Amino acid sequence: MLTSLLPVLQKAQRGGYAVGAFNINNLETLQAVMEAAERELSPVILSTSEGAIEYAGMEELGALVHLAAKKSKRPVVFHLDHGKNEALVIRAITSGLYTSVMFDGSSLPYKENVAKTKKIVALAHKTNISVEAELGAIAGIEDFVSVEERNAHFTGAKQAQDFIQQTHCDALAVAIGTSHGAYKFSGDSRLDFKRLEQIKKVAPIPLVLHGASGIPHAIKKVCIAYGCKIEKAKGISDAHIKRAVALGINKVNIDSDLRIAFDAGIRKFLAENPEVIDPRKILTPAKELITKVVQQKMRLLGCSGKG
Repeated sequence: MLTSLLPVLQKAQRGGYAVGAFNINNLETLQAVMEAAERELSPVILSTSEGAIEYAGMEELGALVHLAAKKSKRPVVFHLDHGKNEALVIRAITSGLYTSVMFDGSSLPYKENVAKTKKIVALAHKTNISVEAELGAIAGIEDFVSVEERNAHFTGAKQAQDFIQQTHCDALAVAIGTSHGAYKFSGDSRLDFKRLEQIKKVAPIPLVLHGASGIPHAIKKVCIAYGCKIEKAKGISDAHIKRAVALGINKVNIDSDLRIAFDAGIRKFLAENPEVIDPRKILTPAKELITKVVQQKMRLLGCSGKG
Protein backbone atom coordinates (compact mmCIF):
# COMPACT_ATOMS: atom_id res chain seq x y z
CA MET A 1 0.00 0.00 0.00
CA LEU A 2 1.26 3.44 -0.93
CA THR A 3 1.95 5.84 1.93
CA SER A 4 3.87 9.04 2.60
CA LEU A 5 7.27 9.06 4.23
CA LEU A 6 6.43 10.84 7.48
CA PRO A 7 4.21 8.20 9.17
CA VAL A 8 6.66 5.45 8.21
CA LEU A 9 9.60 7.32 9.74
CA GLN A 10 7.65 8.49 12.78
CA LYS A 11 6.87 4.85 13.57
CA ALA A 12 10.55 4.01 13.10
CA GLN A 13 11.49 6.91 15.37
CA ARG A 14 9.21 5.59 18.12
CA GLY A 15 10.46 2.04 17.63
CA GLY A 16 14.17 2.86 17.48
CA TYR A 17 14.84 1.39 14.04
CA ALA A 18 15.48 2.65 10.50
CA VAL A 19 13.77 1.99 7.17
CA GLY A 20 15.80 1.29 4.06
CA ALA A 21 15.47 3.51 0.99
CA PHE A 22 16.51 1.54 -2.08
CA ASN A 23 17.20 3.16 -5.45
CA ILE A 24 15.41 1.60 -8.41
CA ASN A 25 16.05 2.15 -12.11
CA ASN A 26 14.08 -0.62 -13.79
CA LEU A 27 11.46 -3.32 -13.36
CA GLU A 28 13.92 -5.98 -12.19
CA THR A 29 15.34 -3.92 -9.33
CA LEU A 30 11.83 -2.93 -8.24
CA GLN A 31 10.71 -6.58 -8.24
CA ALA A 32 13.77 -7.62 -6.25
CA VAL A 33 13.30 -4.95 -3.58
CA MET A 34 9.58 -5.65 -3.25
CA GLU A 35 10.23 -9.39 -2.93
CA ALA A 36 12.59 -8.65 -0.03
CA ALA A 37 9.97 -6.42 1.64
CA GLU A 38 7.39 -9.21 1.38
CA ARG A 39 9.75 -11.83 2.77
CA GLU A 40 10.82 -9.59 5.64
CA LEU A 41 7.36 -8.11 6.32
CA SER A 42 9.05 -4.73 6.16
CA PRO A 43 8.05 -1.21 5.14
CA VAL A 44 10.07 -0.05 2.16
CA ILE A 45 11.08 3.22 0.51
CA LEU A 46 11.48 3.02 -3.27
CA SER A 47 13.69 5.86 -4.46
CA THR A 48 14.30 7.26 -7.92
CA SER A 49 17.20 9.60 -8.56
CA GLU A 50 17.32 12.28 -11.23
CA GLY A 51 19.50 9.86 -13.21
CA ALA A 52 16.89 7.10 -12.95
CA ILE A 53 14.21 9.47 -14.21
CA GLU A 54 16.37 10.47 -17.17
CA TYR A 55 17.00 6.77 -17.92
CA ALA A 56 13.54 5.26 -17.45
CA GLY A 57 11.08 8.17 -17.20
CA MET A 58 9.16 9.55 -14.23
CA GLU A 59 5.76 8.35 -15.41
CA GLU A 60 7.06 4.92 -16.35
CA LEU A 61 8.76 4.34 -13.00
CA GLY A 62 5.76 5.79 -11.19
CA ALA A 63 3.38 3.39 -12.95
CA LEU A 64 5.53 0.41 -11.96
CA VAL A 65 5.77 1.52 -8.33
CA HIS A 66 2.06 2.27 -8.01
CA LEU A 67 1.20 -1.18 -9.38
CA ALA A 68 3.66 -2.88 -7.02
CA ALA A 69 2.33 -0.93 -4.03
CA LYS A 70 -1.27 -1.74 -4.95
CA LYS A 71 -0.47 -5.46 -4.92
CA SER A 72 1.36 -5.31 -1.58
CA LYS A 73 0.18 -5.06 2.02
CA ARG A 74 3.52 -3.56 3.05
CA PRO A 75 3.81 0.23 3.52
CA VAL A 76 5.47 1.52 0.34
CA VAL A 77 6.86 5.04 -0.01
CA PHE A 78 7.62 6.38 -3.50
CA HIS A 79 10.44 8.86 -2.98
CA LEU A 80 12.35 11.31 -5.19
CA ASP A 81 15.99 11.03 -4.13
CA HIS A 82 18.43 13.97 -4.19
CA GLY A 83 16.25 16.44 -6.07
CA LYS A 84 18.73 19.21 -6.83
CA ASN A 85 16.77 20.48 -9.82
CA GLU A 86 14.01 22.58 -8.25
CA ALA A 87 11.80 22.33 -11.34
CA LEU A 88 12.04 18.53 -11.29
CA VAL A 89 11.12 18.41 -7.61
CA ILE A 90 8.05 20.55 -8.28
CA ARG A 91 7.18 18.32 -11.23
CA ALA A 92 7.41 15.27 -8.96
CA ILE A 93 5.14 16.91 -6.39
CA THR A 94 2.50 17.90 -8.94
CA SER A 95 2.67 14.63 -10.88
CA GLY A 96 0.43 12.78 -8.43
CA LEU A 97 2.95 9.90 -8.43
CA TYR A 98 5.31 10.57 -5.52
CA THR A 99 4.39 10.37 -1.85
CA SER A 100 7.70 11.88 -0.76
CA VAL A 101 10.39 14.10 -2.27
CA MET A 102 13.86 15.16 -1.27
CA PHE A 103 14.95 18.67 -2.06
CA ASP A 104 18.73 18.76 -1.86
CA GLY A 105 19.82 22.35 -1.40
CA SER A 106 22.96 21.36 0.51
CA SER A 107 25.28 22.93 -2.07
CA LEU A 108 23.50 26.29 -1.83
CA PRO A 109 24.30 29.11 0.61
CA TYR A 110 22.47 28.43 3.89
CA LYS A 111 19.84 31.18 3.53
CA GLU A 112 19.03 30.07 -0.01
CA ASN A 113 18.76 26.42 1.09
CA VAL A 114 16.32 27.49 3.81
CA ALA A 115 14.21 29.63 1.47
CA LYS A 116 13.95 27.06 -1.31
CA THR A 117 13.32 24.15 1.07
CA LYS A 118 10.59 26.15 2.79
CA LYS A 119 8.94 26.79 -0.58
CA ILE A 120 9.06 23.10 -1.52
CA VAL A 121 7.65 22.06 1.88
CA ALA A 122 4.71 24.46 1.56
CA LEU A 123 3.84 23.10 -1.89
CA ALA A 124 4.27 19.43 -0.96
CA HIS A 125 2.31 19.60 2.28
CA LYS A 126 -0.76 20.81 0.40
CA THR A 127 -1.15 17.28 -0.99
CA ASN A 128 0.23 15.30 1.99
CA ILE A 129 3.62 14.70 0.36
CA SER A 130 6.53 14.44 2.78
CA VAL A 131 9.73 16.41 2.27
CA GLU A 132 13.25 15.35 3.14
CA ALA A 133 15.88 18.08 3.12
CA GLU A 134 19.66 18.04 3.43
CA LEU A 135 22.03 20.15 5.46
CA GLY A 136 25.74 19.61 5.05
CA ALA A 137 27.29 18.18 1.88
CA ILE A 138 28.05 14.46 1.52
CA ALA A 139 31.13 13.67 -0.54
CA GLY A 140 31.23 11.26 -3.48
CA ILE A 141 29.67 10.68 -6.88
CA GLU A 142 26.38 8.94 -7.64
CA ASP A 143 24.18 9.64 -10.67
CA PHE A 144 23.85 13.46 -10.88
CA VAL A 145 25.18 14.01 -7.33
CA SER A 146 28.86 14.96 -7.26
CA VAL A 147 30.63 16.55 -4.30
CA GLU A 148 34.41 16.63 -4.05
CA GLU A 149 35.94 15.81 -0.66
CA ARG A 150 37.27 19.34 -0.20
CA ASN A 151 33.78 20.78 -0.75
CA ALA A 152 32.04 18.39 1.67
CA HIS A 153 31.11 19.70 5.09
CA PHE A 154 29.50 18.18 8.15
CA THR A 155 26.14 19.16 9.58
CA GLY A 156 26.18 21.37 12.68
CA ALA A 157 23.66 20.84 15.48
CA LYS A 158 22.73 24.51 15.98
CA GLN A 159 22.24 25.10 12.29
CA ALA A 160 20.19 21.89 12.00
CA GLN A 161 17.88 23.09 14.75
CA ASP A 162 17.41 26.46 13.06
CA PHE A 163 16.92 24.83 9.64
CA ILE A 164 14.18 22.49 10.89
CA GLN A 165 12.36 25.30 12.70
CA GLN A 166 12.41 27.55 9.63
CA THR A 167 11.60 25.03 6.88
CA HIS A 168 9.24 22.59 8.68
CA CYS A 169 10.78 19.72 6.68
CA ASP A 170 9.66 16.21 7.65
CA ALA A 171 13.09 14.53 7.66
CA LEU A 172 16.66 15.77 7.52
CA ALA A 173 19.64 14.16 5.81
CA VAL A 174 22.79 14.86 7.80
CA ALA A 175 26.46 14.71 6.86
CA ILE A 176 28.49 12.84 9.48
CA GLY A 177 31.18 11.22 7.33
CA THR A 178 29.41 8.95 4.84
CA SER A 179 30.09 9.19 1.11
CA HIS A 180 28.22 8.44 -2.10
CA GLY A 181 29.43 5.73 -4.44
CA ALA A 182 31.27 2.45 -3.91
CA TYR A 183 34.62 3.97 -2.86
CA LYS A 184 33.85 5.54 0.50
CA PHE A 185 37.06 4.91 2.46
CA SER A 186 40.63 3.79 1.88
CA GLY A 187 40.73 2.27 5.38
CA ASP A 188 38.06 1.51 7.97
CA SER A 189 34.76 3.40 7.88
CA ARG A 190 34.70 6.55 9.99
CA LEU A 191 31.54 8.29 11.16
CA ASP A 192 31.22 11.24 13.55
CA PHE A 193 28.88 9.68 16.12
CA LYS A 194 29.38 12.50 18.62
CA ARG A 195 28.10 14.95 16.02
CA LEU A 196 25.10 12.71 15.36
CA GLU A 197 24.29 12.64 19.08
CA GLN A 198 24.45 16.44 19.23
CA ILE A 199 22.15 16.81 16.21
CA LYS A 200 19.66 14.29 17.58
CA LYS A 201 19.35 16.25 20.84
CA VAL A 202 17.99 19.29 18.99
CA ALA A 203 16.24 17.61 16.03
CA PRO A 204 12.69 16.41 16.75
CA ILE A 205 12.23 14.96 13.26
CA PRO A 206 13.62 11.70 11.78
CA LEU A 207 17.22 11.84 10.58
CA VAL A 208 18.53 10.31 7.35
CA LEU A 209 21.86 8.73 6.44
CA HIS A 210 22.91 8.95 2.80
CA GLY A 211 25.87 7.18 1.21
CA ALA A 212 25.38 4.22 3.54
CA SER A 213 26.04 1.18 1.32
CA GLY A 214 28.24 -1.44 2.94
CA ILE A 215 29.71 -3.06 -0.21
CA PRO A 216 29.11 -6.64 1.07
CA HIS A 217 32.29 -8.70 0.82
CA ALA A 218 30.63 -11.86 -0.54
CA ILE A 219 28.87 -10.04 -3.39
CA LYS A 220 31.96 -7.96 -4.16
CA LYS A 221 34.03 -11.16 -4.33
CA VAL A 222 31.66 -12.71 -6.88
CA CYS A 223 31.65 -9.53 -8.94
CA ILE A 224 35.46 -9.36 -9.02
CA ALA A 225 35.78 -13.08 -9.81
CA TYR A 226 33.81 -12.55 -13.02
CA GLY A 227 35.61 -9.46 -14.25
CA CYS A 228 34.36 -6.43 -12.32
CA LYS A 229 37.21 -4.07 -11.39
CA ILE A 230 36.11 -2.89 -7.94
CA GLU A 231 38.92 -4.23 -5.77
CA LYS A 232 39.24 -0.94 -3.84
CA ALA A 233 35.50 -0.49 -3.23
CA LYS A 234 34.71 -0.13 0.47
CA GLY A 235 31.59 0.92 2.35
CA ILE A 236 30.15 1.55 5.80
CA SER A 237 30.54 -1.34 8.24
CA ASP A 238 27.43 -3.05 9.60
CA ALA A 239 28.55 -2.15 13.12
CA HIS A 240 28.64 1.54 12.26
CA ILE A 241 25.23 1.42 10.59
CA LYS A 242 23.79 -0.26 13.70
CA ARG A 243 25.30 2.39 15.94
CA ALA A 244 23.99 5.21 13.76
CA VAL A 245 20.49 3.74 13.97
CA ALA A 246 20.79 3.39 17.73
CA LEU A 247 21.75 7.08 17.91
CA GLY A 248 18.71 8.29 15.98
CA ILE A 249 18.99 7.57 12.23
CA ASN A 250 15.57 6.45 10.92
CA LYS A 251 16.14 6.27 7.15
CA VAL A 252 19.16 4.75 5.44
CA ASN A 253 19.83 5.12 1.71
CA ILE A 254 21.24 2.16 -0.24
CA ASP A 255 22.21 2.20 -3.92
CA SER A 256 25.75 0.95 -4.63
CA ASP A 257 25.11 -2.42 -2.96
CA LEU A 258 22.22 -3.05 -5.35
CA ARG A 259 24.30 -2.08 -8.37
CA ILE A 260 27.10 -4.48 -7.40
CA ALA A 261 24.64 -7.32 -6.76
CA PHE A 262 22.97 -6.70 -10.14
CA ASP A 263 26.33 -6.67 -11.90
CA ALA A 264 27.60 -9.77 -10.08
CA GLY A 265 24.49 -11.77 -10.91
CA ILE A 266 24.64 -10.97 -14.62
CA ARG A 267 28.40 -11.45 -14.98
CA LYS A 268 28.35 -14.83 -13.24
CA PHE A 269 25.37 -16.16 -15.19
CA LEU A 270 26.73 -15.10 -18.60
CA ALA A 271 30.17 -16.55 -17.84
CA GLU A 272 28.66 -19.90 -16.86
CA ASN A 273 25.92 -19.92 -19.54
CA PRO A 274 27.38 -18.31 -22.68
CA GLU A 275 24.78 -19.98 -24.86
CA VAL A 276 21.81 -18.27 -23.15
CA ILE A 277 20.33 -15.21 -24.90
CA ASP A 278 17.02 -15.01 -23.04
CA PRO A 279 17.08 -11.75 -21.00
CA ARG A 280 14.60 -13.23 -18.51
CA LYS A 281 17.03 -16.02 -17.64
CA ILE A 282 20.00 -13.64 -17.61
CA LEU A 283 18.36 -11.14 -15.27
CA THR A 284 16.83 -13.62 -12.81
CA PRO A 285 20.08 -14.32 -10.87
CA ALA A 286 20.68 -10.57 -10.60
CA LYS A 287 17.22 -10.09 -9.09
CA GLU A 288 17.81 -12.93 -6.63
CA LEU A 289 21.10 -11.41 -5.46
CA ILE A 290 19.53 -7.98 -5.00
CA THR A 291 16.71 -9.52 -2.94
CA LYS A 292 19.24 -11.20 -0.65
CA VAL A 293 21.16 -7.93 -0.19
CA VAL A 294 17.98 -5.98 0.60
CA GLN A 295 16.81 -8.62 3.09
CA GLN A 296 20.13 -8.39 4.91
CA LYS A 297 19.83 -4.59 5.03
CA MET A 298 16.30 -4.74 6.42
CA ARG A 299 17.42 -7.07 9.20
CA LEU A 300 20.41 -4.83 9.94
CA LEU A 301 18.23 -1.71 10.17
CA GLY A 302 15.67 -3.43 12.38
CA CYS A 303 12.69 -2.86 10.07
CA SER A 304 12.00 -6.55 9.39
CA GLY A 305 8.61 -7.46 10.82
CA LYS A 306 7.61 -3.79 11.14
CA GLY A 307 5.44 -3.69 8.05
